[in-house]
Amino acid sequence: MDFKAPVKISDLVRKYQLKQAGNSLMYANGINEIHKVRTGDITFVDSEKYYSKALNSAASIIIIDKEIDVPDGKVLLITEDPFSIYNQIVWEHRPIQYLNSNRGENLSVGENTQIDSGVNIGHEVKIGKNCYIQSGVYIGDQTEIGDNVIIQAGALIGTDAFYFKKIDQKYYKWRSGGRVVIENEVEIGAGCTISRGVSGETIIGEGSKLDCQIHIGHGVVLGKNCLIAAQTGIAGKTIVGDNVIMYGQVGVAQNLHIGSGVAIYAKSGVSRDLEANKSYFGYPAIEAREKYREIAGIRDLLKK
Repeated sequence: MDFKAPVKISDLVRKYQLKQAGNSLMYANGINEIHKVRTGDITFVDSEKYYSKALNSAASIIIIDKEIDVPDGKVLLITEDPFSIYNQIVWEHRPIQYLNSNRGENLSVGENTQIDSGVNIGHEVKIGKNCYIQSGVYIGDQTEIGDNVIIQAGALIGTDAFYFKKIDQKYYKWRSGGRVVIENEVEIGAGCTISRGVSGETIIGEGSKLDCQIHIGHGVVLGKNCLIAAQTGIAGKTIVGDNVIMYGQVGVAQNLHIGSGVAIYAKSGVSRDLEANKSYFGYPAIEAREKYREIAGIRDLLKK
């Protein structure tokens, strides 16, 4: 998530009563969870087992719960509750902007785009040329839609991430500061739900086609020219390559990498990374040829 303008670290120190170690003149360009950080970003860590990952990440500013040596080129912001400070900063820069009509502020719509009645569009949304958006669609804040996109009735684009942190046996919601980007020539079927990223982008790649009743989780990156059939669910932060086909009712777990050219057959459950240019089937999904041999072997045993 990028800030609209760079934020001076000393201002954060004063506002949130933090202790600082490192360059007091540094500015932050954005704030991101550890999976999405870039140089100039703020991130946080509140468990020693993740210190190394955070300190060696691209993040320039790290909110941390303990005083330690400062790595070269980084700033540490020390507080007892790093998650709370992180979340407050996101809330400050991505506050809820209530929608009091069916069109938000700063909406940009390209030529020859048709938006049916009954469509609700949030703030700071960009929609390209020659699109068709059917009645009952919701498009959340900061969503970006390319050219020649079709979004069928009842689709929900840019809903909050399903992302919570457990503290003292309670679940606390992360503020969803990311957005959804739908590239050119995409079709979104009726009743699909595409969640915005926690801090980064959920991306639907150019030329991809989604059937009805599909859920795309927060921060998913779906490649180009993918074909996804009905009732499929892809969990948060999974990366899907180009030219992937998922048949109906496929379930894909979080934080996985699905290689380009993969085909996943109906009702399969994917719980691990999948190599490119292969077909998979079953639960847990394995190479289809291997799975069919396994099924045939079981049938032979049952006949004996």
